[in-house]
Amino acid sequence: MKSQDYIVSHNGYNVSCKLYYEDKKTIHAVVLFGHGFGGHKDNKAAERFAQRALDKLHFATVTFNWPCHGDDVRKKLRLDDCDGYLTAVIEDIQARYGAPKLYAYATSFGGFLFLKYLLKHGNPFQKIALRCPAVDLYRVQTERILTPEELEKLHKGKEVLAGFDRKVAIDRTYLEEIRAVDLLHADLTAYMDDVLILHGTRDEIVPLDMVQAFADDQLMEFVPIEHADHRFQDPRAMDEAIKVILDFFNGRE
Repeated sequence: MKSQDYIVSHNGYNVSCKLYYEDKKTIHAVVLFGHGFGGHKDNKAAERFAQRALDKLHFATVTFNWPCHGDDVRKKLRLDDCDGYLTAVIEDIQARYGAPKLYAYATSFGGFLFLKYLLKHGNPFQKIALRCPAVDLYRVQTERILTPEELEKLHKGKEVLAGFDRKVAIDRTYLEEIRAVDLLHADLTAYMDDVLILHGTRDEIVPLDMVQAFADDQLMEFVPIEHADHRFQDPRAMDEAIKVILDFFNGRE
């Protein structure tokens, strides 16, 4: 497997991307990977998935940094910028590789942003796999990630640092933005056949019951992965999830 870092410049955005591939001349399908909150494009889960996608389906994979993540230089995390980054990368893939079949795989925060993209723009993907998507991101971040002391600071107009691999500065405006996005009451059933949701039964960040109820309401396929935590740190659970995702992707001619 080969990899290449590159920058997508589009509509005033500069998005840091990475391509995993075999041969650029033969790219016929691309999986766009969206990492979680505090993550980055070089995460090991994306690399592990990319290798399996090439081995089994000969699909290339593109990862990218959300605003304020990885080596991105933006200072304020805003949902419009996240949407702009995702749009830029999708349009660049279609232009750069001659309109290949496009698939999506996103986790947690990334899953929230991909679902939000569907509501705003429709579905440009053949199929979409979401691992532990934060379908109620406001609840997840205020109840599972931020401490009461950090929430108090935010409500007073101060910034706090939150996240995993890289701490991300967030403010009250960001909190208000994610609170306004109500995926739980959105109608995404038009895409029900195109979306697969996987969730670890031991997820300590995004509640299993919340995501399963969302999948049921949207008539989307839901697959629980036994004993997996939020980040799927057990390699066996990650391998199981990858197999389910690739089988799902391979089901459409």
